[in-house]
Amino acid sequence: MVKQWEVRWEGVLPAAPQAVWDAITRHADGYLWRIEYEPWVGGAERGLTAGGGTVTAWDPPRRFATRSRPEAERDGLNELDYVLEPLGGGATYLRYVHRAEVPAGDFDRQLAACRAHTAFYQHSLGQYACFFAGREAAYVSVEAPEAATFAALRRALGLPGDVVAGDPVRLTPAGLEPIEGVVDYATGPFLGVRTADALYRVYGRDTWGWPAGIAHHLFAADADQAAAQRDWEAWAAGVFESERVA
Repeated sequence: MVKQWEVRWEGVLPAAPQAVWDAITRHADGYLWRIEYEPWVGGAERGLTAGGGTVTAWDPPRRFATRSRPEAERDGLNELDYVLEPLGGGATYLRYVHRAEVPAGDFDRQLAACRAHTAFYQHSLGQYACFFAGREAAYVSVEAPEAATFAALRRALGLPGDVVAGDPVRLTPAGLEPIEGVVDYATGPFLGVRTADALYRVYGRDTWGWPAGIAHHLFAADADQAAAQRDWEAWAAGVFESERVA
């Protein structure tokens, strides 16, 4: 048995509608992960959902929507709808709706997680569209071992527990080069750090009983996705070992 939720988010993003539109439809790996959309109503979606989906609205740069294909999607309905409105000063007012079906027995947990993730993802969308618009990303995603909690990942990055958005920080992951940046998000079990050429994200999904993880969006021209993936996987494994020994 499944139940359907509807998660809504709306707010101001610090970028013009065209930059936001391009981020959503062409550069999703700059703030989410790699997703491809064919640019027309009826076009295919690849990468957002396991079974793929169909573009249901394509009106640049005003409205975009996509929906999973019921005959192919193993997890049921998944539908996203974005409405973009221009504001003065080159900003965009975004109205976003996410409808999905989840197992009824897990409804409350998944709804709470979706609401929290949605706020972080839309913030990251604004960061990409404002600071890195149009740039290609080398996307790195690492799921930490079960024992490596959000708190453990923060400690291993060298971050104090009281950082807030706007704080300059220096990340010191063991075995990797230090990273100078600014905290752009520090809300609940999520942390975001922006540098001159990257967005670093830490997801405390252990809050909901899932593994904590990291996702980085690297925009330097010489970024090596495969090498960065290997390096951060090794780092996450090291976090787990140090926590277990401690």
